[in-house]
Amino acid sequence: MKSIQKLSFITSLILFLMPCKGFSQKAETIDTTKNKLISAAREIMVSASTCALITLDEEGRPRVRTMDPFSPENDLTVWFGTNEKSRKVNQIKQDQRVTLYYLDSDESGYVMIYGIAQLVDDQKEKEKRWKNEWEAFYTNNKKEYLLIKVIPEWMEISSPNRGITNDTITWQPQRVLFKSK
Repeated sequence: MKSIQKLSFITSLILFLMPCKGFSQKAETIDTTKNKLISAAREIMVSASTCALITLDEEGRPRVRTMDPFSPENDLTVWFGTNEKSRKVNQIKQDQRVTLYYLDSDESGYVMIYGIAQLVDDQKEKEKRWKNEWEAFYTNNKKEYLLIKVIPEWMEISSPNRGITNDTITWQPQRVLFKSK
């Protein structure tokens, strides 16, 4: 009788522990997938010479313009320079939600960053984030030049060349959620 109880106890213990190991492997797989997606997104973002910045105007309509971004930070935060009197600055003041669109250099994939834009007028940051080729656009880069910082909330990525494909039924791209800042 004791051997049956012992066998029953061991079997129950094994069955109890098996799901825990399975969940641990699933979490590791999700983390690895997230890192792969972020790494691929960074590759696309760095190789693209420009990206589209989409803001919302006063009527709630999307407004798109081509931008010359700085390379993304480790957390995929993106910085831009702009004229302080531009329409995009007024639109960001009204609604900080923006979208960035990067087309892969071989045009096979893309990254879309959905985030919150912040206007930054700090002189040290502006000096740090300046491109000499912009001198023709700014007669007074200390006064007219303003930074836009986009903090990602989530992103979508599609890159068949990197093995990152959309859902076959809904065409929904792969998605990564970022922690709130």
